[in-house]
Amino acid sequence: MPMITVPLSAACLLAAPAAASPAVRPAAAAPSDPVGGPQLAGRGIVLNQAPGVPALPKLKFSSYLVADADTGEVLAAKDPHGQYLPASTLKTLTSATLVAKLNPDRLVRPSQKACDVEGTKVGLTPKMQYKVSDLFHALMMMSANDAAVTLAEANGGMKKTIADMNAEAKYLHADDTLAASPNGLDVDYGLNLRTQHTSAYDLVLFLREAMKSPQFRTYVQAAQFQFPAPLTKKEKKKHKKVGGYPIYTHNKLLPGQKYGYRGMLGGKNGYTVHAQQTYVAEARRDGHTIIISVMHGETSPFQAGAKLLDWGFAARGKVQPVGTLVAPGAAAQAKKHADGESGGVLPGTSLDSSGGSSALVYEIGGGTVGGLLAAGVLFTVYRRRRRHPLPRPAGNTGGSQAAYGDVPPRDDASYEGPSYDDGAR
Repeated sequence: MPMITVPLSAACLLAAPAAASPAVRPAAAAPSDPVGGPQLAGRGIVLNQAPGVPALPKLKFSSYLVADADTGEVLAAKDPHGQYLPASTLKTLTSATLVAKLNPDRLVRPSQKACDVEGTKVGLTPKMQYKVSDLFHALMMMSANDAAVTLAEANGGMKKTIADMNAEAKYLHADDTLAASPNGLDVDYGLNLRTQHTSAYDLVLFLREAMKSPQFRTYVQAAQFQFPAPLTKKEKKKHKKVGGYPIYTHNKLLPGQKYGYRGMLGGKNGYTVHAQQTYVAEARRDGHTIIISVMHGETSPFQAGAKLLDWGFAARGKVQPVGTLVAPGAAAQAKKHADGESGGVLPGTSLDSSGGSSALVYEIGGGTVGGLLAAGVLFTVYRRRRRHPLPRPAGNTGGSQAAYGDVPPRDDASYEGPSYDDGAR
């Protein structure tokens, strides 16, 4: 069957806040050995045409992927291994890494730094202790950046958590991914495309792995949740023992939401000025499960996601797959999840600052195994840099973003997402 490969027309944009025009991601030679199969090296649309299958939807996204989650077959994609800023979809990797490591009933007190993080927040306070399960609800429902940092602190700190996230990515064979934050913020941490990135292919791997956890499914399938908070004066007068307020999901494809999609199992959206709209989601209909991801788009990720899901359900079993979703693990990649172990690549810049150097440092476990892993990581990073060169954007890469989390500026008329008041509780 003929394969369609359409040149990638929408380039990934990356600009410093002060730059008049963003730097454009240059064309790069596609890797000769992409994870999932050779067809996935395509930089444009990759599809094996078949009779009776509807045309792929035309989407204003630089990258996407549609797969059969039951068989692992990749049905279609666009620049599936292209590296883009993840925004809050990176929280699927955070959850896949931490959900099995942290006791959901454990009480955690956030630091002041965690409470003061930029962007979308649930409104944590150091005056309270929170259940890990409460923090995961805030993380995956409303994309709370303060919850992400607090979960990282509960796991032993930011550096250890980022190392664990990169080790998890290696275990999943998500070779396009370099995590440098637990929440997906970029310029607020002095990060750019060189120091933090993932791909449409890798996002699907993260969600597929996370969805294996019943606890995670509880978090991403909740539409409303009562989040604990200190008692207000009014609540004290009413002799209430527990304070709190409701939080709501940002996933508009969940049942009962604006774009409620029949069979939606869960997903995560994200947005920053530089990452633009990102989304990963999974749905099940008539005994079949389709998983999709979209990256770097200007329009509603929910409508785009619904169109890809519809296409996936119509095309599964009819089109010849263009690749596969690889299984996690294997002899070449040992999972490093035990407490005290570290792995992966860490950013040199402080994650507590709003700017700074984007140089990389590598922290690998010691001993013979650590030396071998260090050599492997350095080789992987070297190959990644050769395959996807990008000049450092002009101007300062630090500073505060104009918009964070899941919600773009209010004047973006193409977006139809939720509204809320960050940290105003």
